[in-house]
Amino acid sequence: MDEKEIQSFLIISSVVLFLLIMTMISLFVLFQKRKNALLLKNEFAKKHFEQEISKAQIEIREETFRNISWELHDNIGQLLTLAKIQLQSDSSINEVKGTLDKCIKELRVLSKLINPEALKNMSLEQAISDEIDRFNRLNFIKSQLTIKGEQIKIDSKIEIVFFRILQEFFSNTIKHAKATHLDILLDYQTDVLTIMAKDNGLGFDLNKQKHSGIGLTNIKNRAKLVNANATFISEPNKGTELTITYHLNNENSYHSNS
Repeated sequence: MDEKEIQSFLIISSVVLFLLIMTMISLFVLFQKRKNALLLKNEFAKKHFEQEISKAQIEIREETFRNISWELHDNIGQLLTLAKIQLQSDSSINEVKGTLDKCIKELRVLSKLINPEALKNMSLEQAISDEIDRFNRLNFIKSQLTIKGEQIKIDSKIEIVFFRILQEFFSNTIKHAKATHLDILLDYQTDVLTIMAKDNGLGFDLNKQKHSGIGLTNIKNRAKLVNANATFISEPNKGTELTITYHLNNENSYHSNS
């Protein structure tokens, strides 16, 4: 190989080596950009998740305090007024005592709700059970909670989201659906938790735009936030059914994102 060929070879080799180095640098820079973008995305998702959990907690407290305010004004207020009337009308001591005993019982239930630690440490099953008991005690609607399978503890933040979703469903059932019965099911299977809430109220047409707006969208988005799926079944005059499906092995993916 003469000197000219050697020079040509060296030039070509240098060019190839330069291009190879530039390609590696470009790939490294691209990798870093994608890595940083993924980290930012995960950080944003984590902050969004925490914000939604805080929002759900605030809404639960607000709903609880609204209920407390209503019960103090209407329920307990009425009981005290009745006790006063009984005293003024010379009713028997047992009648007055019975009214005051009922009033004290109602106050004890409310004191439990007022305690922030009780709200914080309450399980999903207990929170739903207390809501059902309140509906039945105040004659809002005939309600029933059924639990199937062996109960499995799930992350408290996920329970907060599920309870808030159910609160929204309950509120709509009582205020707008004109239902007389409300049934809730917690079905624990090997790797799936299914939550069903069903009323016998007015129902609605799922195909109509006005019914697929912010209410249903909000519930579905909140379920999606914790890797769950929320679906509705409803027809006019045939009630509404909400089903939340949560794969228990999603706990791992949830913790990796939070």
